[in-house]
Formats: sequence, C-alpha cells, structure tokens
Amino acid sequence: MAAVLLLAGGLVVGLLPGVAARPAYAHAYLLESSPVDGQVLASPPAEVRLRFDEAVSLSGRSIQLLDPTGKELAIGAAGFADGKADTARASLPRDLAEGTYVVSWRVTSVDSHVVSGAFSFSVGHPSAMAADVEQDADRVVPVVAAIGRGVAYLGVALVLGGGMFVAALWPAGRGDRRGRRVVWSGFAALAAGTAVVLLVQGPYADGRPLTGVFDPGLLGATLSTRLGYALLARLVLVAVLGVVFLIAIRPSAAADAETDAPEPGGVGRRIALPVVAVGAVAMTLTWTLADHAQSGTQTWLAVPATSLHLLAMSLWLGGLVTLALCVLAPAGKRDPGLLSLEPALPRFSRLALLCFAVIAVTGLYLSWRQVGTWGALGATGFGRLLLVKLAIVLGVLALASGSRRFVQRRDRARRTPQDPAAAVRRLRRSVAGEVVLGIVVVSVTAVLVDTAPARTSYAPPVDTTVPFPAAVNASGPYGGPYGGLRGGSIQVKIEPARPGGNTADIYLTGRDGRLVAVPEISGALESRDRGVPALPVTVTAAEPGHYVAGSMSIPYPGEWALRLDIRVSDFDETRVRVPFTAH
Repeated sequence: MAAVLLLAGGLVVGLLPGVAARPAYAHAYLLESSPVDGQVLASPPAEVRLRFDEAVSLSGRSIQLLDPTGKELAIGAAGFADGKADTARASLPRDLAEGTYVVSWRVTSVDSHVVSGAFSFSVGHPSAMAADVEQDADRVVPVVAAIGRGVAYLGVALVLGGGMFVAALWPAGRGDRRGRRVVWSGFAALAAGTAVVLLVQGPYADGRPLTGVFDPGLLGATLSTRLGYALLARLVLVAVLGVVFLIAIRPSAAADAETDAPEPGGVGRRIALPVVAVGAVAMTLTWTLADHAQSGTQTWLAVPATSLHLLAMSLWLGGLVTLALCVLAPAGKRDPGLLSLEPALPRFSRLALLCFAVIAVTGLYLSWRQVGTWGALGATGFGRLLLVKLAIVLGVLALASGSRRFVQRRDRARRTPQDPAAAVRRLRRSVAGEVVLGIVVVSVTAVLVDTAPARTSYAPPVDTTVPFPAAVNASGPYGGPYGGLRGGSIQVKIEPARPGGNTADIYLTGRDGRLVAVPEISGALESRDRGVPALPVTVTAAEPGHYVAGSMSIPYPGEWALRLDIRVSDFDETRVRVPFTAH
C-alpha cells in the first residue's frame, strides 16, 4: 500500500514542474487596474485599485509596492473597495518620488487557487530600469500542495471504493485482513493529504516559504475561507466514516462470511448504510464546493456533475485497488485467489461499467465547460493535461474490457476454467495494469485542478490585415520611393493577445505582395471601451517591411486598438488603427 502512495506522490512531483513553472494565469483574472499598467502620471496616485472578474479573498500581502530599486514600500492594508468583493484597493504614500513603481498583487479566487501578477506605473518620468518581481518566493510550496491533493484523491478512492468493495461487494472480505488494510490505508492517506493541504494553503496564499506552515496566523486565515471550511468538514467526515466502517466490518457482521449467505444485519448496519451514502456525497462536496466547479459558467450544474465524476472515480479506482491487492496476494497457497473473490467479481464488473458510464458523461460535459474550443486543447497547459488524461483513460478502458470479457465467460461457463492458474495470471496482469493507469490518472488530476482552465487561459493569437489608407493624390506621401504602398495592406500578428507582455509583428505589403520599408513606425495602444490614455508602444525594424513591437504590455482583457503612425517621407505621416480583442 505504501508503494501505491509513493507512486502517486512521485507522479505528481514529475508532472507539476511543467505547470508550476509557468506564470500564474488566472482562475480569477484581472479586468482592470488603476493606475493602468505602463501609465505615466504627473503626480503620485492616492491609491491602487484592482478589479477582477469574480470575488477574491485577500491576505496581508495581497498588494505590495516596490520602488525603482526593488525596495518594498509601506502602503495601506489591502481591502475591498466600496464593499465589492471583486475589487481590491490599497492606499499609497503621498510622497512618491519620480520614477517607475511596480505593484505586485496576489489573491485567492473563488475556486481556492492563488493567482498573482504585477504591473508598473511611473510618476513624472519612467526610470531606466524597473524592479523585477518574483511571484513565488518558494516553489516547493505549490509542489507540496499538489502532492497533498494527490494523496487525498487516492485516499478518498480507497475509502469509498475500497469500503464499498469490502463491506458490500465481497462479504468474505469483512473478515479478510487484506481488504481492511486497504480501506484503513485510505483513511490514513485521506486524513494526511487533507492536513497537508490545510497547512500549506496559508503560505501558498500569502507567498511565504514552506516554514510558514508553523505560523498560527496563516492557519487561522485559511480556516476563515471557503477552502478552510471544506477541509475541516472533510476531516470530520473521515472520523465519522471511520466509525461507520468499523460497524460495517464488526465480527458479528462477518459471522456468515465463509458461506457468503445473506446476513440479517443488525440495527448498527441498517443505520450505517444511509450514513455512508450521505457521507460519501458530503465527502465529494468538500472538493467540488471549493474548486473549478465553483467558478465560471453553469455552477448549478457543474457542482453536481463534478461530484458525480469524483464519486464514480472513487468507487471504481478504490474497488479496483482492493481487488488487485487481494487477487495479486492470495490468502493461501491452496487458493488461487480467484475462487474466494468469485461472488465479488461479477458484482464489481457491473459497478465498474456503471462508473465508467458516469465518468464518460460527466467528463465530457466538464471538459467542454473548462476548455470551450478545440484550439485550446493543444495551446494551453490545461488542454494538454486533459489530452494526457484522456489517453490514459482510454488505456484503462481497453484493459477493463478484457477483464469484463473474462468475467462474462466465467458466468456463461458456470465452472472453473480448465487452466485456473493461467486465467488468474491473465486477470492479475489486467487488473494490475488498470491500477497503475488509474493512479496515473489521479496524479494528472491533482495537477489539473491547480491549472488555470483552458477557457480562461486560452487566447487565440491575433492575425488581422487592414488596407493601407488610400492616397490623397499621386504626388502625396504614397508617391516616390514609397509608392508601392498604394493599394497595399498592413498585416498585424499579436501573441499571446492576453493581458501582460505581448509581441506584435507588423508587415507592410505592397500591391504586388512584396514587403515595403518605410523610414519609421511609432505605435500606441488605445482602449476602445474605457477612458484610458494611450499607452506608448516601441516599434523597431526587424527587416525591410517587417517591424516588431517586442514589449507591448496589455493592461487587461477587452477591446483594444493598436495605433500605428507610419512615416512615409521626411514630412508625411499616415495613421492606421488595427482593432483586436485581448482575452
């Protein structure tokens, strides 16, 4: 059992760096800020405001201000502006000197994930250099948090699926030490993984190193959040379900285990069954009420769909692990291991088929909800992880179909195969393969839930072409050496076309399709839907007719226009606006 937990933890560690090393694109994302990123102000602003697309939670370090040398300045405590949970504010010093300042922000979104970013503004004149901001002071913290989530996922599968297998599908298992060990290992993993997430969330949300787990103030802040309530409820449910499992496998309940005869069941067991059903649903809600299901569209449908998805996965994987450990480690030398599980095999096969149907239906809906478009599958970390998970699930289905055919053949024959040892070996290999792939799926899921959904992180690149303005007259600016621009076009490509740093490639193409060079191009970024001053954009020549704006910063999503002032002679200039949408 320890090897299974180590495998899950190792897979999470292996998968996480590729995701954690990326910038923290939002689960909640910044809609606008005041001052605007890159804005040059004549006097110091009185405060900084950040408006997000959804409600966020703040910590003591949610908003920080760095001066041009990188020194952190004392500012007012972060709070909500005008009582709005989606708008954060902090007052700034009145005596800011001239230069460029960096605002670093870090908040927790509705789905309990931490998102962060930074932007700059200048007072008077920009500084030659701006301070660099390191968003994550300790990269170990998100890795430990992901491992905790992975272990908790595996634990809930062993508790719900393993408990179902031992207590209901395999009556003889109530008196079998192997099955009980699997379930109790699940309780231990679920409690340990939950405790790790609870302790690490404080340093994670506040940008502190791992030693912050010992800070009672950070733990108290976590316990006051939606995630803290969910984790506490999960720990209580672990204790309750542990007591119920003890009742379900008590010696009196296993008295008829050797004959697999129906048991009359005492009052304790009759009470235990509804408690388990309610507890299982409540256990899944401790995830779905504090994760991706709580943000975005159709939360009324996403929460029950995600809960069903998690419950079906738990019943299948937990039961499969219990089956694998009991088949692969038979109780005695006389018993090939299959005979003692004979009543449970067809029962689990039918349950697994139902679980796969639920997983497929809910998984299809949740994938559409979190991805949105086909292009986002290959262009985002979330989409690529989802494709990996899908490929592994298809492998599990291929192995599961072979196991199910084996069970159906035994049911039809109603006798032991001619070579039971060979049959058991084939079944062992198939079930062992399913278990390994199932643990990989859990590990991918643990990383997936901490990755920004593709629907919010995907921004299709901008590629637009506008005609060059018509010439006023033949002797105007389109005559002479730049006459080739008459009837030509301007192509602009912007990547990634989302808030933050972007690169714009600009191509001036003549009527004959050839690139045309001009003396100079200057640019500015204009907001089309907000009263924001134009932000200067530096444009340099990459080659004749091809110009690049390599550090164009887009402050927030929305409708924008890239204004290009194209000088076609020593005295003449024409202005072109290229509209685009930043996602």
